[in-house]
Formats: sequence, C-alpha cells, structure tokens
Amino acid sequence: MASNDDDNFDFLYKVVVTGDSGVGKTNIITRFTTGEFNLENKATIGVEFGHAEVTLADGTQVKVQIWDTAGQERFRAITRGYYRGAVGALMVFDVTKAASFKNAEKWLQELREHADADIVIMMVGNKTDLKNQREVATEEAKKFAQKNNLLYIETSALDGSNIKEAFQQTITAIYEKRGKHTDTAEQEPAKQTAKNTQVIKINKPDNNQPEQPPKKQGGCC
Repeated sequence: MASNDDDNFDFLYKVVVTGDSGVGKTNIITRFTTGEFNLENKATIGVEFGHAEVTLADGTQVKVQIWDTAGQERFRAITRGYYRGAVGALMVFDVTKAASFKNAEKWLQELREHADADIVIMMVGNKTDLKNQREVATEEAKKFAQKNNLLYIETSALDGSNIKEAFQQTITAIYEKRGKHTDTAEQEPAKQTAKNTQVIKINKPDNNQPEQPPKKQGGCC
C-alpha cells in the first residue's frame, strides 16, 4: 500500500466513470481501488471520489483521480460539471441490459461536450459473469466502439475480470496521447479533496508471479 503523498507522482489524471444507474460503476471503482465487491452498494448520489496510484510499464508514476458519477437523470446537471478537466473516462453499460447499451450514445455525447477535447474513452461492458442473462453481443458493442473511436473491454466487478486492465489500458492511452502534458494546476482543488481517499499502487506485472484472486464480498455484478 502506497502512502498518500501528493508529491509522489509524475502525472495527475482525472478519470470519470459514467453510465446508467445500476450498471456497476461504483463496484468497478471499489474493485480496482480496494479489491472488494459489495452487493449492497446504493445508487450514487451526485458524485463520489476515488484515488489510485499506477506505475506504467516504463516506470512512470501516475496518480489517478477517479470520479464516480450518478447515472440517475435528476443528478445530470450536477455530474456534468465534474466532467471538466477529465482526460479519461470509463463509459459503462450492463451487458444484461440492452437499454444501458442504447443509452451509451447519450453518455458519449455528454463526455464529448463537457470533458477535455482529447479525452480517452474506454467503453466497458460490465457484468460478464451473468452469461445466461446477456442481452448485448460483444461484436455489437465492439462495432459501436470502433465507429466512435473508443477503446473497448468487457469486465465483471463480481469476479474482478479485466477491472485492472480497464483502468491500466485507459491510463496508458492517456499517457501515450498526451505525452508530458497534464492539467495539475486545474485539478488542484480536487487533489485537496482526496486527502483521505484510498490509495493503491499497481506495479509493472511480473510474469513469474501468479496474480492473487480478488477479494469477494458476496453477490453478483
């Protein structure tokens, strides 16, 4: 576990996680930052905040602000304001709910309008553990992602499948796209908010060491 030191990083990136209510955004974030899953998570009200440190393959230290936005319509005016300064986004839909995939167009439009012009967007099809309830085909989702120049990955917050990869691929793409540019001055107020948030450090993968299974706390999604 890394210490919560605001100076111990090379770059600071703001990443928002968006999508319909109930698609698993909060559990995706907590699975990434704490390794845990909670079936009893309630719908996010407004915006919540998470924090992580990631070590890229070249040793670059990136501190990531992860903003969990509410998917409910009545909070949209609030959450739009938090897109400002975001250089990355996970746009999540539930593979067992076709309506959440259909609404991806709406979430994409909001990101394009309110976030950074060069934002990197990872489209995430979540809840792949519910195979028998699937309503959205992988190829259909990939086609949408390709059409709109998005990254694409499928995950399960329940069993941890591809959660780390979703964030790492997004952060790496931001780093490669933006080079040495970062908006640390603009994001300074948010850094102060993060003083008591969970901080983890993900090191360069060691192919000789098996990955430990993620911790579960019951339930599906």
